[in-house]
Amino acid sequence: MAEPDNDEFLDDILAAADEEAAAAEEEYTDEELELDALRAERDDLKDRFMRALADAENARKRSEKDRREAENYGGSKLARDMLPVYDNMKRALEAASGGETEDSKALIEGVELTMRELLNVFSKHGMTLISPAVGDKFDPQQHQAMFEAPVPGTKAGDIIDIAAEGFMLHDRLLRPAQVGVSSTPAS
Repeated sequence: MAEPDNDEFLDDILAAADEEAAAAEEEYTDEELELDALRAERDDLKDRFMRALADAENARKRSEKDRREAENYGGSKLARDMLPVYDNMKRALEAASGGETEDSKALIEGVELTMRELLNVFSKHGMTLISPAVGDKFDPQQHQAMFEAPVPGTKAGDIIDIAAEGFMLHDRLLRPAQVGVSSTPAS
């Protein structure tokens, strides 16, 4: 029997060790790749979770804002529909104040009480009266110019007549005050 060659034997051992090392390196690489994939998936899920949390918070804030607006302005159509009632009661009081008789005194008092109660209800629900006076400056944010006329002794832009009072509902204009405005140029 021939003796094995030491060099061949050594080469076989080294080759086997290289194969084992390559297999171990390959396994380590597969584990590392799997770990990297899991880390990437974790980061993606964390990012999606944070976005979903932010979306939920934004939706909560938006629904709270919508709820407040519905509470404050949901009755604006009814409020707008009540304004002619106010206007007519005001006209009735102005017409009755000229010729007050003993018979009409109770009626006028009843209309005045009703008018006060209507204004209290308006106030309770956030409606405020815009009541400009003759001589005030025209404000396009709160007034609507119904006509312009040159009036001596006034400046352009001064209110010269009030056709109807306006109303605000909280911080929104419900109806502008309807006014007449001077067109007299400044001299």
